[in-house]
Amino acid sequence: MCKVLIADDEPIEMTIISKMIQKNYGDQLEIVQAVNGREAIHLFQEQGCRIAVLDIEMPGVNGLKAAEEIRRLDKECSIIFLTAFEDFSYAKKAILVRALDYLLKPAAEDEVIAVLDEALRLLNEGEHKDVLEEEWNREQLYDENESMETIRVSTSQRTILEFVQNHYQEDISLQDVAHIMNYSDAYFCKLFKQCFDKNFTAYLSEFRVEKAKLLLKDVAVNVREISELVGYRDSNYFAKVFKRVVGITPSEYRMMLMKSSNIS
Repeated sequence: MCKVLIADDEPIEMTIISKMIQKNYGDQLEIVQAVNGREAIHLFQEQGCRIAVLDIEMPGVNGLKAAEEIRRLDKECSIIFLTAFEDFSYAKKAILVRALDYLLKPAAEDEVIAVLDEALRLLNEGEHKDVLEEEWNREQLYDENESMETIRVSTSQRTILEFVQNHYQEDISLQDVAHIMNYSDAYFCKLFKQCFDKNFTAYLSEFRVEKAKLLLKDVAVNVREISELVGYRDSNYFAKVFKRVVGITPSEYRMMLMKSSNIS
């Protein structure tokens, strides 16, 4: 039986990963748990673990320092980072300890299982390929001035914009988009603010108002209908949101458009 070390100072994360492994591997893998980097180093050596799944931000000795010591103890073990931090410097340090992979929380079950399957394959074959380094080399195809962070934010922006464009007429929430992107609500909230420099509610309101402003050009469509077309079932609430964003009511905005059209 192969022993896998899981090191994470968050009890909920520890439980989720442990149950995921138990569900997919049963008795094939024995789980050893550590709550910080220092304990991880001790238990890895004491229990004879061959795989280490490490968080990075832990009290005392962090995951990167623990990984360095674990790699010194066992040159052929598989080290997997599972962290909420997609920091460029962290990824480079992960390469230096020959990490098998660098997964971001909340990682999908199929991602975790895929990398554990690879770890077991490498252990069974008695070889260890530095997969993360290969990924790093491919990243160099991007502009040298474009960091992983820039790529992540740009990709997230495109995904969010596409979702909002396709669903703004529906009753959608931050939780809906977070679920689609497989992120926790808290992590997605932080990511969204990083992408758009405002919260999700404010962004969605402004997006809907911009759509409403286009519809208001057509005098054949009344304000109540426009309200529903841009995702508001209550036309009074729509009018309040519109005024908060634009400074005037939808009817006043339409009148302004008509006057402008007559002048021109």
